[in-house]
Parts: sequence; structure tokens; C-alpha cells
Amino acid sequence: MRKDHRPYYVKKAHLKLRDFYVRHFLAPQFTHLGKGYTFMQPQHVTVFGAPITLGNYANVIATPDRKVRLTVWSDRPDRGAIRIGDYCLICPGVRVSSAHEITIGDNCMLAANVYITDCDWHDVYDRIAPIGKTAPVRIGPNVWIGDSAIVCKGVTIGENSVIGAGSVVVDDVPANTVAAGNPARPVKQLDPSLPRRTRADWFRDPRDLARQIDEIDRDMLRGNTLLGWLRSVFFPARGD
Repeated sequence: MRKDHRPYYVKKAHLKLRDFYVRHFLAPQFTHLGKGYTFMQPQHVTVFGAPITLGNYANVIATPDRKVRLTVWSDRPDRGAIRIGDYCLICPGVRVSSAHEITIGDNCMLAANVYITDCDWHDVYDRIAPIGKTAPVRIGPNVWIGDSAIVCKGVTIGENSVIGAGSVVVDDVPANTVAAGNPARPVKQLDPSLPRRTRADWFRDPRDLARQIDEIDRDMLRGNTLLGWLRSVFFPARGD
């Protein structure tokens, strides 16, 4: 499918149904879910355990083959937590699993298939041990973690840093650093004096942003008809 053939009013109805699903089936699974969120295909987002908090204006994208999973499971009542800040982006296939504590700062971006864990989940010698060793994970504000990277227990990633795709992070990464590899090592320093824009800048005026997105939808879907959309669904043709 190359084009969205839905009429504008059909897409708006779909967005309302999506928001209904989040409010009634997904939001109650969070200890706290901030305002202004967007969940794409929320039926493919799994939230298990507590406490799990997600800040304001989060964008969470899931797909049928790449579910998003936020999981807290611990053998101690005083441990296990996931806390994600404001303006964060969570892409398809992201998994965050906690038995101790995972904190993700504001404006962070987690690319597809990122895995963050604060636990081994089994002991090296006792393979039937339910949890294994744990240590908290701290990810600072405005960190970008690349596709399929793994962040392991006990790691702190400093503010503004970037983790390269496919990296395995087992040691701390300083602020304003690009790290990559297995194990991840610093490969470049970012200049903290240069001007920087974050996802918070994009959401500086949420109402105006929503208006702009709505105008784009109206323009892109202009001329679409209900019959044309149904034809594209049930009898797709070349070029659809």
C-alpha cells in the first residue's frame, strides 16, 4: 500500500478509537501515564508489573511483529521500577525489563529493537535462579540509543550521548559522547557548547503542533472516498 486511501473522517474515527483503547485498556496498567501521549497500534504494547511511569508527550510506536514491552518483575517487594521521562520516543520492538530500577530521562529516543535491562535474569552458576544479579540503570536526558542496541545492568549513560546501532553497553558512557561497538566504547565527543534542539522543542506549543498535523492529514486525504478506500482494502490494485 503506497497511499492512505481512507477518507479524513475515517482516519479521525480510527484515532478516537485508538485513544479509547489507550485510556481504557492500557493506561490503567501504568502507575502514571502523562498527558499528550501518542500510541501507534497500542494493542501491541504490553505493560506488566509496577511501578511503571511514562511522562508527558510520549510517542510509543508498536507493530504486530515488533511489540513494545515494559516489564517489572522482581523477587523483592522493594525493588523493580521503570521510570521514563517527558517527550520520549519509543520505537517498535523496544523492551525495557526491570528487577531493580531503570530510569530514562526526558527527551530520550529508543530506536527499534532496543533492549534495556537491569538484571541478568539467571545466575551464572545457578541457571534456575529466578533473577540473578541486579544493578540500576540510569539514562540521562536527551540520550539517543540506536537500533538493536543493548543496555545492561549497572550502566549510566550521560546526558546528550548517542549509542550506536547494535552496540552492547556494559560500562558507563559519559555525557556528550558517541559510543559504539560490543562492548561499546567512546568513538566521538560532542561539543556541549553548540546549540541543541530536543524533542521538547517540537512540543513547545502542543495545540499548534496538533493543528499542523491535522492540516497535513486533511491535505493528504483530500479527495479520498469511502468506496475508494474499501476497494483498496478488499481489491488492491497496482499503484495503491
